[in-house]
Amino acid sequence: PGLVDDAERALAVIHESWSTARAEVQAGAPAGSPEPSVGELAHEVEELTRLHAEAHALAGQTHSARETLARAEREYEERVAAQREAERRVAARTSRREALDRERLALDEELTRGRGAFATVAEHATRLERRIALLVDATGTVRAAEVAAQRLKEADDRLADAAYRAGFATPAEAAAALLREGERRDHQQRVDAWQAEAAAVADRLAEPGTAAAAALPPADPATAGAAHTAAERALREADSALAAARERANGLAGLSRQALTEVRRLGPLREEYDRVARLAGLTAGTSAENERRMRLESYVLAARLEQVAAAATARLQRMSSGRYTLVHSDARSGGKRAGLGLHVVDAWTGNERDTSTLSGGETFFASLALALGLADVVTDEAGGVRLDTLFIDEGFGSLDEQTLDEVLDVLDSLRERDRSVGIVSHVGDLRRRIPAQLEVVKARHGSAVRLRTGGDALSG
Repeated sequence: PGLVDDAERALAVIHESWSTARAEVQAGAPAGSPEPSVGELAHEVEELTRLHAEAHALAGQTHSARETLARAEREYEERVAAQREAERRVAARTSRREALDRERLALDEELTRGRGAFATVAEHATRLERRIALLVDATGTVRAAEVAAQRLKEADDRLADAAYRAGFATPAEAAAALLREGERRDHQQRVDAWQAEAAAVADRLAEPGTAAAAALPPADPATAGAAHTAAERALREADSALAAARERANGLAGLSRQALTEVRRLGPLREEYDRVARLAGLTAGTSAENERRMRLESYVLAARLEQVAAAATARLQRMSSGRYTLVHSDARSGGKRAGLGLHVVDAWTGNERDTSTLSGGETFFASLALALGLADVVTDEAGGVRLDTLFIDEGFGSLDEQTLDEVLDVLDSLRERDRSVGIVSHVGDLRRRIPAQLEVVKARHGSAVRLRTGGDALSG
């Protein structure tokens, strides 16, 4: 930007100085000042011209400086945007990582609580289940013994109370006095049954498993209840997950059936698409079946190019003294597409080669022959519409004298068929060969056009 401002200020100063000097020259020297000499004025003009050229060169660099500044500003904005996006992604990933760390710590704490003093949670759960089973069994046995003992005590108390109310000192006296033999035997059987039951309870309490269970610490029903509640909750969640999975499986099965139906329905459309795509690939020249990779439009234009080449050959042979012939080529060159190539056949060597091997003059009259051939084909295909005027700009300086004569003979043959041919050239030999000329004459105050005809034109 500083270079641009300096150039603009220098250019403004020079313009102002030049305008002032010009005004002074036009209005005359100011009163009382000596009249400058012509040499001084010429020197001042040269100095101003040099300064003007330097300022103009300096101003010419402003465009590249502005483009460089614009590119730098765009690059700076893109990098700032990229930096902001990177900072946003880093912040999001940091938040996500902190959340995952908190979740992992919570899971580790829950796993530690569930494992307890054991190596794994499963081992702890197995031990608790075994202890619960032993405690339940022992609890049932103890409860039965306590019930039996309580029932016996209640019976003894009732019996003693009844005997006392009846006037006996002991229940045995009352039984001996009151019970009959049948009743006594009945009571004796009941006592024997109770004793057998008590012996069975004592035997059960003497078993190693019951003794080991009794030696264990007291059971923790609250913990067992919490474990049972957690197990029931896990079971309900598993049932819900199973139901959801079954529902999703049923939905997926329905979607699979629908997808199969759609695939079967799309089969004919797929076949039709394949045919159309194959035809499109052939016409676009991208299919492997199109060996020359030739587009349809190139194929159509190739036929027209053959007509143009045939029409151009008639004049090219005359211009080249029968040496060159133009032929159409549909061969591929490297990785390019085929269809619109032109080769030239050299009658002197009998070889067919690319038109790029022609020299500058040969390329000029080959191009001129193609232009004339194209005009003939257009005239034939346009319902008889004629191309009456043809202008040729430069190119004659690359021809030798013999070839120039042959080219001009061909152009004269066109003129004999009521066609106008205009030639724009700086070649001096053409002045002696063309009877009608429009000469552009340059001057200090502008250019002028002068018409020269007949002998005046041919004399140069």
